[in-house]
Amino acid sequence: MSRTKSNPGRFPLLGMGIFLLLSAMWAGLLRFGWALPPLTPTLASSHGPLMVSSFLGTLVGLERAVALGQRWMFLAPLLTVLGGLGLIVGLPGWVGALAITLGSLGMVLIFGHLVRLQPALFTYVLALGAVVWFAGNLLWLVGQPISVLAAWWAGFLVLTIGGERLELTRLLRISSAGRAAFVAVVALFLLGLLLLPFTYVTGWRVTGAGLAALAVWLLRHDIAWRTVRQQGLTRFIATCMLSGYGWLLVSGALAMIYGFLYGGSYDAVLHAIFLGFVFSMIFGHAPVIFPAVLGVTMLFSGRFYAHLALLHLSLLLRVVGDLIDWTLLRQWGGMLNVIAILLFLANTILSVRRTPARIR
Repeated sequence: MSRTKSNPGRFPLLGMGIFLLLSAMWAGLLRFGWALPPLTPTLASSHGPLMVSSFLGTLVGLERAVALGQRWMFLAPLLTVLGGLGLIVGLPGWVGALAITLGSLGMVLIFGHLVRLQPALFTYVLALGAVVWFAGNLLWLVGQPISVLAAWWAGFLVLTIGGERLELTRLLRISSAGRAAFVAVVALFLLGLLLLPFTYVTGWRVTGAGLAALAVWLLRHDIAWRTVRQQGLTRFIATCMLSGYGWLLVSGALAMIYGFLYGGSYDAVLHAIFLGFVFSMIFGHAPVIFPAVLGVTMLFSGRFYAHLALLHLSLLLRVVGDLIDWTLLRQWGGMLNVIAILLFLANTILSVRRTPARIR
């Protein structure tokens, strides 16, 4: 708790992170064709970078800075926030991209510090995720298309989550063969990323194979299969994990099937990752991470299942609309995606308690 109190900068950074999330969702609705005020001329075109490299990058960076308790680490989420704001207000594109790239470099340094403190396979995977994010942002700076960058940005989140879940498997004493399989899956995924700038179809298919293989590994080895049998928050977290792995498997399968991702298949694959997989992880970990970052307590409520269920239902509608080219279904799926995240924010705020309480 002393570390949390010594870093008051976490409050404005988290507040700005939520603003970036709201801006990214507004931009997404604009891209879907909903008749909303554009707010700024460049907002709609900034949806992907705002959501992934700015908001999610800020969220991961802030959590790590608070956990490790080093003031210099807060520079990384600060830079990703500033980069996102630059994208929103319409500064030259390279300005926001450069700030976010520098923020991702800061994340490489943070995870490098973590590796020095605790050299282990899971910390190496976490550090690798930061390197992948930084490399993807460098590709952004030199003009690579978003259709290539998105896979690298996804790699940052997939490896970060994979590394964190790998840490928990130590409780299950995974065999040497199981750990070797994990390394092989990560290598396959990285191979796909490296191929993407040179051969788009093969790159996405190999990347998809890596995503699907990682989902299978997590579904096989994750401790969530045990904790889902418990009650309260523990069961909710496990439900989030397992459902997220299902969407990761869907994204990998679709990437392997379609290969040349464009239009509906592109939207389906990316949002199966970023919404189905990543936001399931966020929903599951928020009741643990928010108290740690903000120094508050939260009470678990059964209403948490409402935003989780709406997320999956709305994403299913969106993906089906993508694959059968039904614009109206895709649009309403996207709108309900936004409502699910807003409901998550509301439920999270309602569960916060200022007095000490136990999360149940």
